[in-house]
Amino acid sequence: MLYITLFISLILIVITTQLVEKLKLSSVWSLVGQITASLVIILVGSLEVSYITQIELGYLSIPFSLLFLVSFTNVMNTEKEQKPYILLLPCISLVCLSISALIMGYSFVSIVGLCAALTILLVLLSTKGNIGRTFSTSIGFVIAVLSLSMLNHTFVMIYIPIFTLTLPLALYLLLQNKITSGQSIIISSLVALFFSLIMFIMPFNTLWYLVVGGTVILALSQFFNKYRFI
Repeated sequence: MLYITLFISLILIVITTQLVEKLKLSSVWSLVGQITASLVIILVGSLEVSYITQIELGYLSIPFSLLFLVSFTNVMNTEKEQKPYILLLPCISLVCLSISALIMGYSFVSIVGLCAALTILLVLLSTKGNIGRTFSTSIGFVIAVLSLSMLNHTFVMIYIPIFTLTLPLALYLLLQNKITSGQSIIISSLVALFFSLIMFIMPFNTLWYLVVGGTVILALSQFFNKYRFI
């Protein structure tokens, strides 16, 4: 059922984003489309986080899941148009998600993650101009859905989208005005790879402290325009 709901949700995101760009509508309509797509996954696909460690979310389960999906859907949507090589960051994150899911036995995440990573590689090989907002939003949504699916089993898996995508992306945006874009993406990608490898050798208890620290840093960074990307 998740495969069907993900496909329907992606169609909604693509249609909404295309309409907003072509008709020059307010970005609020993009947000409406993302919320609708997220609700399809949550309500029809029955994908939501009910627990954070030992804390039961109860009625907050749907709002939390909705906020998570919409936030990570837009993590790739920066104010400036970006070159295709920025897609290396979500590709690394998707590979990390796929390997983790394969080890833990979650076929939905491993299959979709691998397909999405291969799609990104094809785009990297064929695209020379800037990546469109439709594609970046769709990739962000796929990563958000896969991450939420992993969180449904263990909340520590929030480490993957934060440390293999969000923090490296923040580093890239910080460096691109100080060095060349090529150099900044190489550094950011190496950081993403480093955190990806750490995940498979570090105990979950230690990962939890990194998750808390990284979340605090990201939350504080959004109060400053220079570092804002969500």
